[in-house]
Amino acid sequence: MKRKAALFIILFAVFVSLTYKAYAAPVSVPPVPKVNLSIDGAQSPKEYVDSIKLLIVITVLALVPSILVLMTSFTRIIVVLSFVRNALSTQQTPPNQVLIGLALFLTFFIMRPVYNQVNTQAIQPYLNEKITQEEAIEIGSKPIKQFMLKQTYQKDLALFVKASKTGEIQTPEDTPFSVLIPAFVISELKTAFEMGFLIYIPFIVIDMVVASILMSMGMFMLPPVVISLPFKLLLFVMVDGWHLLVKSLIESFV
Repeated sequence: MKRKAALFIILFAVFVSLTYKAYAAPVSVPPVPKVNLSIDGAQSPKEYVDSIKLLIVITVLALVPSILVLMTSFTRIIVVLSFVRNALSTQQTPPNQVLIGLALFLTFFIMRPVYNQVNTQAIQPYLNEKITQEEAIEIGSKPIKQFMLKQTYQKDLALFVKASKTGEIQTPEDTPFSVLIPAFVISELKTAFEMGFLIYIPFIVIDMVVASILMSMGMFMLPPVVISLPFKLLLFVMVDGWHLLVKSLIESFV
């Protein structure tokens, strides 16, 4: 009797639970927002012009990273920092995030005088409605061009002037950005590789000395990099390498 009563109670509990699930309130699904992108028709030519200006602004914002890399000191700095890491044979130390962050802040520091000139001569007068947008662009581009021309080799600039067939340029400030930017980039790469070569020399000497010692001892199976790495780090720390490196980078743009 006790077994029958227990079995009856279990069956009754199962029946009640199934009935509760059947009559339970349905699970409410959160509403999905409806996204609708539409562009109303322009009623006047001015509205067309405003839409085109907005499109140009969005395009320029998308190109800001490229502008920062190709028209500032960032290229030289990040290439030299990469050479230092490779010369030390530390692989991913410092990590890429640290090198890029350091390169960005050094870029802001080096480009600050140029930004101050652009802000004083072009941005502020334009915001105060003293000059037009076209005048602001023309005036603001001059300090940037002066900085880029100062770091650009003449033969690199002549190469792109000749290849673009732009004709004779009256003054350096009249050089269009389409010619100046690629000439500036290859000049920066050349300078960065020259600095990287000078950085490599002492570390290559350490590698050669360690490799010669290991070969003379008959330790052919031991990689020389494993032994030379501590000596490279010791040399870099003893000469205060980061201080000398950053100082050389800053002074190379003066």
